[in-house]
Amino acid sequence: MVGQFASPLLVNGCTGKMGVSVAEAATSRGLHLVPVSFSSRENLDKTIQIGDIDVEIYGPSAREDVLSSVIDEFPDVIVVDYTAPNSVNSNAELYCKLGVPFVMGTTGGDQQLLYKSVQDSNNYALISPQMGKQVVAFLAAMETIAEQFPGAFSGYRLEVLESHQAGKLDTSGTAKAVIACFEKLGAVFDMDRMVKIRDPEQQLYMVGVPEEHIEGHAFHLYHLTSPDDSVSFEFQHNVCGRSIYAEGSVDAAVFLYKKVQSMDPKRIYNMIDVLQEGDMR
Repeated sequence: MVGQFASPLLVNGCTGKMGVSVAEAATSRGLHLVPVSFSSRENLDKTIQIGDIDVEIYGPSAREDVLSSVIDEFPDVIVVDYTAPNSVNSNAELYCKLGVPFVMGTTGGDQQLLYKSVQDSNNYALISPQMGKQVVAFLAAMETIAEQFPGAFSGYRLEVLESHQAGKLDTSGTAKAVIACFEKLGAVFDMDRMVKIRDPEQQLYMVGVPEEHIEGHAFHLYHLTSPDDSVSFEFQHNVCGRSIYAEGSVDAAVFLYKKVQSMDPKRIYNMIDVLQEGDMR
């Protein structure tokens, strides 16, 4: 599939760790990385090295002019956005104004407005709060089980532990989605009892996070126990680093390019669509 991917890729957000990871994943798979990205800060005057490519960083005021120039040079460009929550809607509006297909990996912003911007412009976009394909597949499987077997875990007690880097202050959205599935299955859970680990020492010695991934990980453990304590189930998914999200984002861009080239009548996609399409490599 990559061999058919003739479109250049512009990764917006190369001043952040996730943007850099996506750009590195793209170049390692032989895709053409546009040497341009944008920052929320003016007068940054910065160049970032991605492999052997120098990516020039531009401030907000230059976004439209620079992106227009990129489109002139690369009419089939696909944008992957990993910026900041407060930039989601303004960036999406710009992509839609210029007719640039985009993958929105950045979470936050006004989601209703985001979808409306794409619909009103008839642009192509892939929007997903979770870009890790395997995690999305697990969530989809849990939702299917919950729909088909409601009450299968009726009366079971659910305990949840999740660990993320200290900078993540909110509760994991993935954990909330899985908990909702278990509740549909009849399990009993009190959100106040969720164990959220953000302390590096506890992550090392209690959770078992490798030291090199303390600054970037997502560990989840779901433990179910029967009312009489005679049966237990455990579900666990641990992510170290950002490669799963970066690879998923590149797959999403390849998928979106294919849909644009085929003039697919559907214009807005998510990671379930990517999974159903099969291997993007």
